[in-house]
Amino acid sequence: MLRVITLLVVAAAAEHVREFTVRENARAGTLVGHLGDELPDAAPPYTIVPVPGSAVNDDLKIDPHTGEIRTRAPLDRENRDQYALVAIPASGDNIRVVVRVSDENDNAPTFPTPVMNVEFSENTPRDVKRKLNPARDQDLGVFNTQRYNIVSGNTENAYRLSSHRELDGVLYLDLQINGFLDRETTDHYELVIEALDGGTPPLRGTMTVNITILDVNDNPPVFAESVYSATIPENATIGTTVLKVFATDSDAAENGLIEYSINRRQSDKENMFKIDPDTGEITVNKALDFETKELHELVVVARDKGAQPLETTAFVSIRVTDVNDNQPTIDVIFLSDDATPKISESAQLDEFVARISVHDPDSKTEYANVNVTLSGGDGHFDLRTHDNIIYLVVVALPLDRESRSTYTLNVVATDKGSPPLHASRIISLRVTDVNDNPPVFLESVYKTSVPEAAAPGTPVIQVSALDADEAENSEIRYSLLPTPQSDWFAIDERSGLVTTRSRVDCETNPMPKLTVVATDRGTPPLSSTATLLVTVLDVNDNEPIFDQSFYNVTVSESEAVGSCILKARRIALGPYLEEDVTR
Repeated sequence: MLRVITLLVVAAAAEHVREFTVRENARAGTLVGHLGDELPDAAPPYTIVPVPGSAVNDDLKIDPHTGEIRTRAPLDRENRDQYALVAIPASGDNIRVVVRVSDENDNAPTFPTPVMNVEFSENTPRDVKRKLNPARDQDLGVFNTQRYNIVSGNTENAYRLSSHRELDGVLYLDLQINGFLDRETTDHYELVIEALDGGTPPLRGTMTVNITILDVNDNPPVFAESVYSATIPENATIGTTVLKVFATDSDAAENGLIEYSINRRQSDKENMFKIDPDTGEITVNKALDFETKELHELVVVARDKGAQPLETTAFVSIRVTDVNDNQPTIDVIFLSDDATPKISESAQLDEFVARISVHDPDSKTEYANVNVTLSGGDGHFDLRTHDNIIYLVVVALPLDRESRSTYTLNVVATDKGSPPLHASRIISLRVTDVNDNPPVFLESVYKTSVPEAAAPGTPVIQVSALDADEAENSEIRYSLLPTPQSDWFAIDERSGLVTTRSRVDCETNPMPKLTVVATDRGTPPLSSTATLLVTVLDVNDNEPIFDQSFYNVTVSESEAVGSCILKARRIALGPYLEEDVTR
């Protein structure tokens, strides 16, 4: 049972103010209140004067004798939220009465339309918003719309909702992209969105949002096959159909319409074939000649008709057949760094030397059965193949340029026609050098002499070494290893001429021993050494000296004449003998 609450009583001069509150939807006859309660000076009976337009007489029943106010019918706050009247008592001050209708959660949120249509381009970035029609709820406060949910249709969680309330009290709704859209995967979404108020339990309303994903040209055409092949006789007439290519494009409308063409910059520059731009049918455009060209490889382009067209390519291999008998041809590609006929002497066994392809203008059967042989090379080279079309010349035995620097090889291709025809190709193969030989001195020990008095720059000897390699690998530079007397001498790094750098001294070292180094300029460089023995020829450039500068001798007076009383020794710094001087 609804209790009637008196909210406010205000006494004013010559007038009382009474406010009553009644819950909306209360059943007819619900007591609202009494006019004279707590007003002893305003006793019934009362004269009821409704405020114009307030519908007091329609919705309320007021007993003039008791002042009791009751509802005449269930009230609807959303239709009228208050009633106003003036009660004039038999005596006392007038009573101004306001009856307010309190809100109940009797209205569910309602969308303006049950269905809304929205479009997104498939390349719309994440987080982009699109405004949706908000739901409106005639109830107030917590009974108004409080939140939105996506009930169904949100495939792959592609969308999310966001909302905000503005000053008019409406909770506005935005639809946001939550992932990445792809029209080719999902081109339509049907979201069921519900709006809920804050009642317990909440009331709700729903709206269906039909989302159409608009196409952008983000998919190129795709051929049914990446490589097409066909065979056609060389006597096929112009207009003969060769084959038909087919491509599909998962985009829509113009973005999915395909036009075919042949890339003339990359293939079929002679316009031997043409293609129907709409159907992809390839036909003969000029007379074919098997002997001129057996295999035609076309690059076919499929381009869509989008504003920014996308395209893809496929390869079409058209083999022309023939019944004529023609001599095979041999093509050789040398696999060296500069494509010349050469091989390094350091090549390992089975290392590739050349690629040999055999072409026979005759039929495919004969072409596949051409026999190729290799001769020459004394077994140092061999021929390998897996398909009897492409052959590889490989190293079969170790090579040594210093032993043999060139080889003459003969490649012979013989078909199995009747009678068989053959072709041959002579290959002059050069073996290139690696630095695998150090310099070698003509002598392991060189001996020479030089006068002690020789001036700086005097030639002493010229050494010489040879290197079996070639080019920079055989260019030799000479040097001396550091020894105690190596600074007496110098060596010309190119000629190997040894000269005196400073004066030599026999007394210091009469036979200095030098080590001569010969280094080539290969990478890495190799070197060897030889010994150089130099005899320094003495000259008499030092006077003798006594071993002492003063001698003191005591002699007995009885010493006989001729007795030796002192033995002095003179020392010469040269090769002369010591001299005893006796007195």
